[in-house]
Formats: sequence, structure tokens, C-alpha cells
Amino acid sequence: MTNNIILRLAIQRKGRLSEDSLSLIKECGINFSSDTSKLKSEARNFPIEFLFLRDDDIPDYVADGVADIGIVGENVAIEKGKNIDHVKKLGFSKCRLSLAVPKEINYGGLGFFNNASIATSYPNILRNYLKENNIQAEIHEISGSVEIAPGIGLAAGICDIVSSGSTLLSNGLKEVETVMHSEALIIGNQSLSTEKKELLRKLIFRIESVQKGKNSKYILLNAPNGRLEEIVRLLPGMRSPTVVPLAKKDWSSVHSVLNEDEFWEVIEKLRAAGAEGILVVPIEKMIVWLLPMALYFT
Repeated sequence: MTNNIILRLAIQRKGRLSEDSLSLIKECGINFSSDTSKLKSEARNFPIEFLFLRDDDIPDYVADGVADIGIVGENVAIEKGKNIDHVKKLGFSKCRLSLAVPKEINYGGLGFFNNASIATSYPNILRNYLKENNIQAEIHEISGSVEIAPGIGLAAGICDIVSSGSTLLSNGLKEVETVMHSEALIIGNQSLSTEKKELLRKLIFRIESVQKGKNSKYILLNAPNGRLEEIVRLLPGMRSPTVVPLAKKDWSSVHSVLNEDEFWEVIEKLRAAGAEGILVVPIEKMIVWLLPMALYFT
């Protein structure tokens, strides 16, 4: 490992966020033992060491320099309020922090919570949200099982993480306001050395290459030259499509990359424009130009 400099990455010991984080790292070609029953693991082919910790502790370890970077939910990073850099959102483990009330309540807006009590595990985020909306409410901080609070008379409503909403429904609650959206986030210590920033840059380069590949499709098609200009306009590609003449007169092969979100809409337009023999291939990784490391720290 170059100069014996190792990047220390803190990851949640268990749960969906942990599984998704470890899967992403492995897709980046980094080999390591993912046995989270141990406290740490070192990669065999990249200068990085993994620390397996409780998610609530990760911002503290990163802020204190025990870990150089960490992967946590955005909600956890903001709630902790530590002096850390929010380096990169990762696009998975998406959820929202929401207000919820008993489903039989005729909810008429945020004014419902004026002079009411709210149970939550995120008092700091909730306090700021209420302040921004000029709501005066009493906050009961609870470390777990927040959903039970209205049923036992502890609070009029709750503020908690919501994914599908099934947990709320099973506890007789309904979601009424979204406080914030959250997803997995790489956080960083604010005093990383130049060498460790370079390792982080290399790690993010791999992550972005994997993510770009997942969100893109490689497409090959045959196009009549008479409609080639129209078809090329539908295919932006990474810079522009590749056009290669076919052995068949007046026909060309067109190669390009499509974003997953717009894939089917573009395919329909291509067919209507006369494209034939459309072949779609998944992309494992797509190498992209990386911004300077300083731009990742905000």
C-alpha cells in the first residue's frame, strides 16, 4: 500500500444501509472480508480499512478523526450536527423523516402541532423544522419504538423515518408532513491530509464509475442514412453517438449510451424514426471525468 497511508472508512455494523454500502464497495473492485462481527477489516487490494460501528456513532468517530470517512444516512449526519464534510450522496437507502398522527385524526395542517407534543429520535432536525414553520411544540426525545407514543398518550404525533409507510399503518398512524428527504451519504473529517484526500478521490472515482454504469445502457442499432440525422439527435451519448457505415448500402450502425430514466421513451422514438435491430447491453462500469477533490467538500 502506497506510503503506508490507509483511508479509514466507518460503516454501519448491520442493517440495509450496511449491506448496500458493502455491496457498493465490492462492486468498486475492492476485496475485503465483510464479516461485521469483527470490529474492523482491511482491504487486500486498496489502501482502505473498514471500521464496523453503530450508525449513530459514525459522525462522532469521523469528526474526532478516529475514522477518516463514513457512510451514514443523511438524517443521522444532520441530526448529530458535527463538524464534518458532506462529501457525496450515494443514491441508495432513500427514506424521509416525516410527521405522523393517529389515522383517525382529521389533520388540517401544521397548526395541529401548535402547543402539542411530538415524540422523535431526531429532536434537533425536528426543532429546526418547527422553528422554520413558526410552530411551538413540546418535543419528547425517544431512542426507539417512537410509533407507540400516540397510543400510550405520550404525544399527539411522532416524527420518524419512513420508507414504505407500512410501519406507520401497522401502528394506526398516517404520514402528514415530510420534514426532510434522506439517503446514504459519505461524510469526511475536515482535516484530512493531502494523501488521504487523494485516496478518497480515487474511491469516489470508482464509486461514480459503478453508479454511472448502473444508471446507463449501451445501445447499438441500425439506421437508414436518410433518417440518420433524426436518429442521432435522439441519442446524446457521452459526447455524441458513434456512427459506423454498414456493408449494406445506405445504412449505418449507431452506438450510444442512454440514461436508465429516459430509456424506454427514447427507444419508442427511435423505432418511430426507423431504427432497426436495436441491441441493448448493460454497462458494468462507466469511466467519467472526476472533479477536483476540493469540490467534494461543502
